[in-house]
Amino acid sequence: MSSTLAATARNAAPANSRSRVILASLVGTTIEFYDFYVYATAAVLVFPHLFFPTGNETTALLASFAVFGAAMVARPLGAIFFGHLGDKRGRKITLVGALLTMGIATFLIGALPTYDSVGWLAPALLVLLRLAQGFALGGEWSGAALVATENAPPGKRAIFGTFPQLGAPLGFIIANGLFLTIAALLPSDDPSRPSTAFLNWGWRIPFLFSAVMVIVGLWVRLNLVESKAFEKTVETGKVQKVPLAAAFKLHWKELILGTFYMLATYVLFYLMTTFSLSYGRAGVAAPLPGLGFDYRTFVLMMIVGVVFFGIFTLASGPWADRWGRRKTLIWVTLGIILFGLLWVPILSLGTVGVMAWLILGFTLMGMTFGPMGALLPELFPANVRYTGSGISYNVSSILGAAVAPFIAVALWSYGAGSPFWVGVYLSAMGVLTLIALILGKETKDVDINS
Repeated sequence: MSSTLAATARNAAPANSRSRVILASLVGTTIEFYDFYVYATAAVLVFPHLFFPTGNETTALLASFAVFGAAMVARPLGAIFFGHLGDKRGRKITLVGALLTMGIATFLIGALPTYDSVGWLAPALLVLLRLAQGFALGGEWSGAALVATENAPPGKRAIFGTFPQLGAPLGFIIANGLFLTIAALLPSDDPSRPSTAFLNWGWRIPFLFSAVMVIVGLWVRLNLVESKAFEKTVETGKVQKVPLAAAFKLHWKELILGTFYMLATYVLFYLMTTFSLSYGRAGVAAPLPGLGFDYRTFVLMMIVGVVFFGIFTLASGPWADRWGRRKTLIWVTLGIILFGLLWVPILSLGTVGVMAWLILGFTLMGMTFGPMGALLPELFPANVRYTGSGISYNVSSILGAAVAPFIAVALWSYGAGSPFWVGVYLSAMGVLTLIALILGKETKDVDINS
């Protein structure tokens, strides 16, 4: 009798509408990636000048990138913490907590004193808040992906899984568009350096503006109801006491495969968004020579590339639902490997080549990033899905994203300004992802409610 009543209550419970699912998964990740990109842009433009005044531009840039990468170390910790909550208490409350943590940390970065004001306390506080950003993002992505995939109609999980992924290009465009607008309103006489007004206060605006976006995101997410997959886990008594232990004991192979599935994606992601901004703006006669574009021109070129990122993120969903996640990603990863080997020939074509390089890189980024929204959650059962997908996604961030900008600058320096070895590094990571995909299995037909 009680089981019948429980089933009746479950069937009568309000479900998340398709529009609510799409909006909740999209808005949250857009805000989270906006916050992350704001830091990434400032790590190139502002922080070397204001928080790491070493007297050596390359050293200052490397120090700024090191702090940028430090957040990746915190991401698996966030995945464990928020994954534990998400698998035991539900997706909704966990997503709200992750969003609040990211928003508060980002806002406080915008209020930090600089090195000139408080000395080394300034970079220390920056590191602390950066770690908080990484901790929050560690719990955000997997929760948003679960909201999308666990509420998707049959046969359309990959399509719905692309909506949280779409937050990455949208967040990039909003963050960099805002920085670009502020830089235009506070122009500099030296194209290689932001203006005094920009360094004094202009850079703080995008960080402080995140508070407005967080309020919008919270309103959307507080209107969600739990997915049937989680409710079924609770009703059948399958909630794990320690989801982390269960994931490592029963699904360690999936954790390893999922980590390497994401590796090439992460390396490509941060090479195209963070390293490329440094390489594109560096003067052709600089100690570490680059492409010599001014900031405004190159960011506009990047935004054009990111439009392709968004288009092909959405396009990858129907392909992955039709042909399978594994087959789609094997072909895309082969494209990433080839792309890395062709960096120098493409970039040697001048401005047209640089634009083609950005478009190709971001197109491949969309095609590899889109299916991950469905693939990683599908690797794990519902009772450890938040934890498992989050750990795979975020451990990969250490192996890929945390070190990618740092390794890229080192290889850029080793190549005396040539990006050849940076491209080879991308191809090598693509080979590792390809091996993982070949060893893995197709997941598009798994039961998401089990």
